[in-house]
Amino acid sequence: MRVSVRSSGFVCTLCRSKQSRTVGAQWRRYYSAKESPPKTITIEGRTYPLDSHMNTPPAILANIPRRLHLQKDHPLSITRQIIESRFPDHKRHNALFPVVSVHQNFDSLGFAPDHPGRAPSDTYYINKDTVLRTHTSAHEADTFRANESAGYLISADVYRRDAVDRSHYPVFHQMEGAQTWDRRNFSPYVSLADAIWADVEALPKHDIDVEDPNPTIHPERNPLQRAHHSPEEVEAIAAHLKRSLELVVVEIFTHAQRAAAGTDETASREPLRVRWVEAFFPFTSPSWELEVFWQGDWLEVLGCGVTKQDILIDAGVPERVGWAFGLGLERIAMLLFDIPDIRLFWSKDARFLSQFKEPDGKGEESGMMWDVKRFQSFSKYPAAPRDVAFWLPSTTSPAGGQLPATSGVPRQFHENDVMEVVREVAGSAVEDVRLVDEFVHPKTGRKSLCYRVNYRSLERTFTAEEVNALHEKLRKRLTEDLGVELR
Repeated sequence: MRVSVRSSGFVCTLCRSKQSRTVGAQWRRYYSAKESPPKTITIEGRTYPLDSHMNTPPAILANIPRRLHLQKDHPLSITRQIIESRFPDHKRHNALFPVVSVHQNFDSLGFAPDHPGRAPSDTYYINKDTVLRTHTSAHEADTFRANESAGYLISADVYRRDAVDRSHYPVFHQMEGAQTWDRRNFSPYVSLADAIWADVEALPKHDIDVEDPNPTIHPERNPLQRAHHSPEEVEAIAAHLKRSLELVVVEIFTHAQRAAAGTDETASREPLRVRWVEAFFPFTSPSWELEVFWQGDWLEVLGCGVTKQDILIDAGVPERVGWAFGLGLERIAMLLFDIPDIRLFWSKDARFLSQFKEPDGKGEESGMMWDVKRFQSFSKYPAAPRDVAFWLPSTTSPAGGQLPATSGVPRQFHENDVMEVVREVAGSAVEDVRLVDEFVHPKTGRKSLCYRVNYRSLERTFTAEEVNALHEKLRKRLTEDLGVELR
């Protein structure tokens, strides 16, 4: 399920051969509307037709083969294994292909036609019917339809156009899980609710402090799916869901506390506190977020709820009921290993990756025995901020500007367009991008924006010449790609 916590090959003709480089250059010229685009694209042996909806740059496609959540000794892979250890009977799906249909990504989950998540400012399109998945829930209906197990876990790389800062990256990783029961088969119990309560009792106990002040069902804030579930069934499903996820939190933060104590002799082992907060998600009702009190603050860890029955009905398993959850692996790993910058997950620097290698050299299956170490950051290299100010193209639109048309289709300016150009030009050389000023001319009505681009390497100090050259390239690309006028 898509939740607010957050953060990749294209054995592809864009990056891996002489022909690829030709196609890549051709595609960049297409962004500038100077040349017709290629008609198809091949991603890891699968070919897709292209049309004017294509907005996925080569740099994003080149990350597909990385699959960090499966890379041995990578912090995201370790985090995945820690969570999976709490669901030993769940079927695992860790290698699902990231290119999915619009139907899988949006329609099967009930996204409205005008939902902002469908916008090309938020989503990477291959063509009008095909996208890079924006969440692991793109596979939810298909997994329910296959009905291979009562419980499942999906871990995958997901893709969204987003801000440039220490906690956001256009490729990040999610994990979701679900548990269902068949309401036709609850023998030897009197009711389905009794069968689920028996499963609750079979789960391990814990001794953490849990705050859960709200009723399971609230008619306005957290409604019952009255046409499909009884209150007794939902109480039992919610109890199983909450106990299962509390045990996940115990596992994760026990590792985190051990790591903190191992690197700081003065670190106190404060009792673990969690709380349940009412929430809203399109795929569940009732719904909750789970927060953990960690190092003096409440942190949102995951979202979850009772699965919308319409999803199960549409998937061809109307007899099943259950729960689902979703979380961002980067968010958990950054807490677990004290990693300060999401770019580090993509580092190939041995100094970073060697910190997570199992000392006994055992394979992934023994990863649960690994002694989690707190992340030791690289020395802090200095930042090199540069500002870029520009006028948006003239327009009467309240959005502030229209971009040059692609295939005759006007595109409204969106801040994510700036972020995309920054990533294409500078990649991981930029730590963050912030809007620092905006101005509307009182006579012309034109809008001016000023962004501060903070160049900072994770591995060395940039020279002024290097930063100036990158920034000048960025300024040029902003004018070419977005049609802005530099100030």
